[in-house]
Amino acid sequence: MDGYVIMTTPVHRYVSLWDFDGSGTQELSFKAGDRFQAVDRSGDWWLVDRINALGGKTGEQGYVPFNYMAEEGTMEEQRWFFRELSRTEANNLLMKGGNAAGSFLVRQSDKQDFDYALSVRATDGVKHFKILRNSQGEYHLNSSSLFPDLDKLIEYYHDRPVIKGVTLTKPCVKDEPMATDLNPLPLDEWERPKEEFILGKKLGSGNFGQVHEGYWKGRVKMRVAIKTIKQDVTNREIFRKETAFLKTLRHRNLLSLYAVCSVGDPFYIVTELLSKGDLLHFLRGPEGEKLSVEGLLDIAGQVIDGMHYLEANNCIHRDLAARNVLIGLNNICRLADFGLARIITDDCYMSYSKDVPYKWTAPEALEYGRFTIKSDVWSFGVLLHEIMSRGVIPYPGISNAELLLYLKQGKRMSAPENCSRKIYEVMLDCWNANAQKRPSFNELKISMDSLAFYEPSEESPKPVKLKGIIARLKKNAN
Repeated sequence: MDGYVIMTTPVHRYVSLWDFDGSGTQELSFKAGDRFQAVDRSGDWWLVDRINALGGKTGEQGYVPFNYMAEEGTMEEQRWFFRELSRTEANNLLMKGGNAAGSFLVRQSDKQDFDYALSVRATDGVKHFKILRNSQGEYHLNSSSLFPDLDKLIEYYHDRPVIKGVTLTKPCVKDEPMATDLNPLPLDEWERPKEEFILGKKLGSGNFGQVHEGYWKGRVKMRVAIKTIKQDVTNREIFRKETAFLKTLRHRNLLSLYAVCSVGDPFYIVTELLSKGDLLHFLRGPEGEKLSVEGLLDIAGQVIDGMHYLEANNCIHRDLAARNVLIGLNNICRLADFGLARIITDDCYMSYSKDVPYKWTAPEALEYGRFTIKSDVWSFGVLLHEIMSRGVIPYPGISNAELLLYLKQGKRMSAPENCSRKIYEVMLDCWNANAQKRPSFNELKISMDSLAFYEPSEESPKPVKLKGIIARLKKNAN
């Protein structure tokens, strides 16, 4: 067959990391170590064929939760590899019982200058190290010791201290994931009958509806959040836009849509339920009061990650505030309440509606109805103030009617108590009167990664901090 190229479809094979008992006729049950070949990997539940030790199909086909699977022959099979985790999640996992000094994990990073981070439990807390890669593809913590892969790097620091007095011992205990946290439906089957859901206690109110805790009866009473929206012409359009928005975007820091009910009054938007509620109440509560500055900055970083994803997809939120960020286990954050969100095809979205969150909205949006991703950056500055002040109301003592003049006079909120100058400068950058001079969320991702990483050394660890990054980025751009 000279002159022809035979195209083959790559075969994706996976190994299960935990036991799983499937419910219903379509979900497969399996044991840790079972092997599968993927047929369809769309959504949170993958269609797979079970394969035997020789790689042949057994004839069993069904759905499995994707987060129980590791691709065969990759580092995902390693007990120390934890995919994408935030710094706070890594801290919480390593400080749990069962993990002693030297316990460690490798986590994915979405930072621009490194792909992975090594987190290690020491006697005085958890230390984090950037795993860098040189132009030859070799991994290293410092340039004096280079490794062809992460396995070799981990082996090396089992025998030598990564910092003085700390060597790697055992991988961090890995919690089994919850299949009930996944979207239970294929991505093209959003519409469900309202009878499948039971409304529970009211959790709060959004801009356009009430939010209840609820149960999905067909999923062994799976706990969900149900936003109810009363039918009228305006709300019907809001419902359509919000659900269309949630269907198109998926990110670990955006709220996951499970189902919609658009028959009957009220409409339902069914999403995942996050156990700790909204960020504003969390910050004002006992857990928020005890959270360290590092923990507060990790929450801010997760919000930035979610907003950077929206920025990359030409989306604006228009209602970014602590009340619209939800908190789950290990302080994972999800952006929520997308009733005002829009996908923009031009540089901006024009709206003259007065139904906006006044104290979180940028001056150009208040005065001219001009909304851009940079107006979301302004809102993030206010949200960062909420985070660092642990839930103080913005602009105390200033009414909505007075706010625009206050801002046009160049006045800004003062720094929260015990907030560092560096963090306050990020807020001031977000509140630049010239929208074009505000940082992008991509620049904020870099500048807010200002917590200390450690360089491996036989001496005392020296924290390396990123300073003045926004200014340097802009200087280099010019």
